[in-house]
Amino acid sequence: MTVDARAAARRPIHWAVGGALVVATALVPSAESAAAEQTSEVTLRYDCPFPSGPEEVDVVVSAVLPTSVRTGEEIRPSQVSVEVNLEPTALARFGELDAATLSAVARLTVRNTVGDRSADASWQDLTAPPVALPGPDGGGLALTATGDVPTVSFGSPGRATLAPAELALSLSSLTGAGEPTTPPGLDVVCEPAPGQEPELAAITVRGDSTPTAPAPRPGKSDPAPDPTPSRPAEGLSPGAREKIDALADERLAALDGEDPGSCPIEIPPEWVMTTAETYAAGYANAAKLDGAAALGPAFMKVVLNKRYINDSCASTVDVSSEVDFDYQGRRQLPPTKATFLSYGFMPTTATMTLEQVGPPAAIHTHTVTNTPTYPEETTVTAQLVMRLSDVEVNGVPLDVGPDCRTERPFEQVLRGYGQSYPPAGYLVAYGGTLTGYAHIPPFEGCGVGEDLDPIFTSAISSRGKKADNYTKMTQAPLCVATNPEGPDCPPRVPDPER
Repeated sequence: MTVDARAAARRPIHWAVGGALVVATALVPSAESAAAEQTSEVTLRYDCPFPSGPEEVDVVVSAVLPTSVRTGEEIRPSQVSVEVNLEPTALARFGELDAATLSAVARLTVRNTVGDRSADASWQDLTAPPVALPGPDGGGLALTATGDVPTVSFGSPGRATLAPAELALSLSSLTGAGEPTTPPGLDVVCEPAPGQEPELAAITVRGDSTPTAPAPRPGKSDPAPDPTPSRPAEGLSPGAREKIDALADERLAALDGEDPGSCPIEIPPEWVMTTAETYAAGYANAAKLDGAAALGPAFMKVVLNKRYINDSCASTVDVSSEVDFDYQGRRQLPPTKATFLSYGFMPTTATMTLEQVGPPAAIHTHTVTNTPTYPEETTVTAQLVMRLSDVEVNGVPLDVGPDCRTERPFEQVLRGYGQSYPPAGYLVAYGGTLTGYAHIPPFEGCGVGEDLDPIFTSAISSRGKKADNYTKMTQAPLCVATNPEGPDCPPRVPDPER
C-alpha cells in the first residue's frame, strides 16, 4: 500500500501528551497585550569551592521582566545576564596552567514563587565568551554569561517573585595558541552566601483573565476527556499554533513541488523547551551477589523538548529531552549502603555511589499518533561510574582506598511504555516505572597495600550478560518550571517498586 504524502501532510499536527507538551500552553508567547516592563537586577555574594580554597564571588543577575501579568499568562525573561566577578585568588589555578583566556557556561537555578508554592527553573547554557586572563598583578576579571531561558506562568493572583539560587559554572581555559590547557577546565557549584535578600524581581499577578476551554486534540474529531483535570490543559497557545501552521503551509508547498522529504516538521526548541524537576527511586539487582541495592531517591533536573519532530506521513512524534542527577551539587545518585552474600556465603557490606559522567542522560520518546490511545515508548540512557567505599567483609573493615571504581563508565539503559488515552503505564510527564539492564565493567583502584581489583571484579562485574544486573526505577510526576503552582510541585519522592 502506498502513502499519499500530500494527503498525510494535510493532517493536523499531532502532539504527544505524556512527555512532550503537557505544559505547552505556557511555553510560547502569544499575542497578548504588552505589559509594562522592568529591568531587574540583583547583586549577590556566592560561596564557591575553588581548588585554592573557598572563595566569595560577586554575581550580578539581571533580566527584563513584566511588572504585571494575568494568571496563566506566560512570562519570558529577556536580556538575561549573569556576571561573575572572579578575584585573583580564584584565578590562581589558571595562571599555573599558562592559560591565556577563560570562558564559562553557567547554569543558574531560579526559584519561582507565588504565595506558599514554588518551583525551581534552570537557566542553563548561559554562555560567557573568552576573556583574557590578567597578568600576575592584573587583578580579577568578570565573565558575563547570556542566553535564552525558559518561560514561567503563575495560576494564582498575588505577588510572584523570581529569586536566584544555586549557580553552577563550567570554566574553560585556553593557551595563547588557542589550545585547551591540561586540564582544560574546572566545574564549580556555588551557593548564595547566607543573610542576603536574593529576590531578582517581583511581578503582580492579576486574577482578571477569562478562562478558556482546552483546544481540541489535533487529529481527533472530538476532544478527548482531560485525563487529569488538575494538570495543565493540553494544547498550544494561539501564537504557537500560528507559527506551526506556517510551518505546515511551507511543508505543503514543498510537497506540491515533489519534495516528500519535507513531511517531518522539526519544531524550533525555543517554542517548546522548558525545564522540570522530579525524583526517582528503585532497586538494582546484582546477580552475582544474590541481592539488590536500593537506588535513590535521586533528584533529577530535566530539560524537556530539546528536539521535537512531528512526522504526519509516518504518524509519529519523536521528542528528545535531557536529565542530570543532582546530589548535593554533584552529578550522582545518593550513596546507598547494601549487604550481600559474596560468593554465596560471605556477608559483605559496602556503600555504592553511582556517578553520572559525560553529557546529560538522553531521554527519547517515540509516540504513534494514528491510534486512539497514542502509545508511547521512552528510553533513558545514562553513562555511569560505580564507586565502592566503607566495605566490610563478615563484619571486618576492608580498606579499599578512596578511589575504588569501575575502570570505565558503563551505559545504563531504562525503558518505559505507556499510552496517553487513557493515561496508563510510563509517561515522562506523569512518571511511572522504567526497567532495564546494565553490564558492570571490571574494577580498578581498589585496595591499600594490596590489589583488591580482582576480588571486586570477580564478585560484581558481569561478563556481558545483561540479565546479570536488572534495574527497576519509579519516577514521580514532573514539577515543571512553567507551572510552579501545579499539583506536582514541589516534586515528591515516589515509592520504589521491587
